Amino acid sequence: MSVVVVLLVAVLSAGYVLFDLQRQFNTKSNTVALGFSDAEEQARPVKDPEDKSMNVLLLGVDHADEGTANAQALDEAVSQRSDSMMLVHIPEDRSQVYVMSMVRDMYVEIPGHGMNKLNAAISLGGVPLLMQTIEGLLQTKLDHVAMVDFEGFRELSTALGGVTVNNEIPFTANDTDYFYPAGDITLEGDRALRFVRERKSFTNGDYQRVANQRKFIAAAANQVLSSGTLTNPVKLYDIVDKVSPYLTFDDDFDAATLVGLGLQLKNVDTENMEMFTMPTAGTSTSADGQSIELASELAIAQISDALQGDAMADYLHENPPETP
Repeated sequence: MSVVVVLLVAVLSAGYVLFDLQRQFNTKSNTVALGFSDAEEQARPVKDPEDKSMNVLLLGVDHADEGTANAQALDEAVSQRSDSMMLVHIPEDRSQVYVMSMVRDMYVEIPGHGMNKLNAAISLGGVPLLMQTIEGLLQTKLDHVAMVDFEGFRELSTALGGVTVNNEIPFTANDTDYFYPAGDITLEGDRALRFVRERKSFTNGDYQRVANQRKFIAAAANQVLSSGTLTNPVKLYDIVDKVSPYLTFDDDFDAATLVGLGLQLKNVDTENMEMFTMPTAGTSTSADGQSIELASELAIAQISDALQGDAMADYLHENPPETP
């Protein structure tokens, strides 16, 4: 999902087709109003006016209705569940992009609803409650939200003519005959979609799934950022045309904003894009019998400080992420 800030900004900033690409993107992508009440808005963390860093919540949605991609459909899908949650932090100097995956089973305080899995916030109060939960957890304001239907991964892989990744763990996707051998493999269409969705084949489940999602995103971004793609107007139009219907943004996060961000991130590529999973404190069982991931109070405090102080580089230097 960090493809939103690296891949699309590159595509939409391709100068000689800039206007047409932005118009096409705005026409085909979706927007959603967050709808915070006055009281909810006032309860959100206050961001220092001098803080020019940006925090974007990216949600991956596995929508049940094949071929349906619009704001209402994506919003309804998110209201039931999100299969992937990432916080993208872009520092003030725009020298780097940090992408932090959050485990959906992390047991946290959900405003007004007590302790539950992070993912439960969506079914209890939609995207606004999820944002409030994460903001309360990290004491940091989220500037924007973007939703990506997983079907978009399939369309992206097709538009790119396949995405090549290095697969470290050979597996057969659950209930399919799709085998993914170790080594370099090229993913396209349904095989690409299943690669980023699969979790049941792994002993560490969601952890390996988010690692594979990050691997796919990095590979796709590399291909889009290659000169062969950015100088090919036919391929650029194809990417925007096929992928945009599967994207939903808050109504302040339009093509013009993405282009402005892209110009600021002109020196950033996948080599200086840090991707990691927010640490947790192990697996447990809740009082009502749910299998949960315990939140790490130390990691929460450290990441909260890093986000508020725009010092994510220091945090990762002192706390190198584990793999996957």
